[in-house]
Amino acid sequence: MMRLPARLTAKLAFVRIAQIFSSAREGPLLHYVDPAVVLHPGSDAPVSREKMQDLATNRAPVLWIGGSEPLHHPGVGHFVRAVARGGRFVFLETDGTFLRRRIHEFQPLPRLFLTVCLNSLEDSGSALAVEGLRAARLSGFFTVIHSRVHEEAALARLSSIRAFLLKNDVDGWLITAGSAEEVIRRKTAEARSLIPSKFWRQFSEDVEEALLTETQDRALKDAHVSPAEKPLTEAREEGVGIA
Repeated sequence: MMRLPARLTAKLAFVRIAQIFSSAREGPLLHYVDPAVVLHPGSDAPVSREKMQDLATNRAPVLWIGGSEPLHHPGVGHFVRAVARGGRFVFLETDGTFLRRRIHEFQPLPRLFLTVCLNSLEDSGSALAVEGLRAARLSGFFTVIHSRVHEEAALARLSSIRAFLLKNDVDGWLITAGSAEEVIRRKTAEARSLIPSKFWRQFSEDVEEALLTETQDRALKDAHVSPAEKPLTEAREEGVGIA
């Protein structure tokens, strides 16, 4: 199991220090984006120019692509390349079902981590997720397992994932809370002791805060804002680039 890349570790450390000592508010470590918001399958203009501009101006060193299944979107491969080549570290979160089938649409870039959700090797669909992970490793990609802890989560099942990732040379493991409930967060903190690397344990906490914040913000928006009309898209996927 690898440490976080030196460049990513340095960037995360810089942001953390700036958050502590800077009088100006420093940006977050991680920015979350749902591919369904940026990519519109079947549209004549499948990429939202407005959302891409938002991404270009965001200062977070890590972009987390998750929410709706990214591999359901035909343009996600090009989108990921554009972001990663622009200097971001990209974590593409997928359930792994279509990963082996669509792995050829991606390139094994040093800033891209294919992140597969896996809570148990016994869950339905876990066989396809494992198959996708192995295909990604054989193709030269960085791979990460992301386990979400819920009330019914069994630490014994997570122990089996630990054995699997060590045996199969998976690069990283993230364990985050599935909700903000205190009992779940305590259980998650206990589960994180299973992660062999202190770097991935720390990064798990960073990812958890970002994902829980996103969940809370989305819940507030759904509760207080009426559904907005779908914005018109203007840019074609082929022209997308992020500086």
